[in-house]
Amino acid sequence: MGRNLKSSERLRPVDLARGHGLSTQAIRNYEEVGILPAADRTPHGYRTYTPLHARALDAFLALVPGHGHQAATAIMRAVNEGAVDEAFRLIDESHAQLLDDRRTLGAVENALRDLVPAGEVPASGDTFIGPLAEQLGIRPATLRAWERAGLVQPRRDPLTGYRVYDAAAVRDARLTHQLRRGGYLLEQIAPLLTQVRSAGGLEPLETALRTWRDRLSSRGRSLLTGAAGLEAYLRAGG
Repeated sequence: MGRNLKSSERLRPVDLARGHGLSTQAIRNYEEVGILPAADRTPHGYRTYTPLHARALDAFLALVPGHGHQAATAIMRAVNEGAVDEAFRLIDESHAQLLDDRRTLGAVENALRDLVPAGEVPASGDTFIGPLAEQLGIRPATLRAWERAGLVQPRRDPLTGYRVYDAAAVRDARLTHQLRRGGYLLEQIAPLLTQVRSAGGLEPLETALRTWRDRLSSRGRSLLTGAAGLEAYLRAGG
């Protein structure tokens, strides 16, 4: 089947480009970086493609939404160089990243659910490092370490120099505490707290988390679509 696709219909670069909504320059670029197998040349030096090249382009465009342009390029280059196992390894990396992202999302969602235990009314006033540490069941030194890492941002009382934790700082300390209990490192927690702050609090973040979950589901489906496109190319002789 692969030989039939390679030797039957001949396509010009413009034919391949128009069939996929691309420019002829894009087609040439894709061939140069290995997304497409090398094209034959006419006696006058013009490129000629076959339906197999169209299948390769279909596979690449199917891979991009789930893997991203760089990884999809690497996957196609590996296939076209005969390194199919390397292509599968790259695909596995994308799936592993998606799984890791799902675990991170789950940890944040669990932390939000556990942030204020059922029946407990969160304090609305300011508090100091000792009472907050006692409330969380940690040492004041831990809060100071979180502050140095940029996770908790208390202000300083201008008269005493004591750390003062307002509602936002208490929220960040609680969320950090829950994520640390879930096994997350400080450097992994920092970007999540940035999202909380940029969202303006926890309630807006819940909407962002739903959007995040939808994006992960969409990415998972895109990975399946990409796998189907690549399988079709491999069956065609890629």
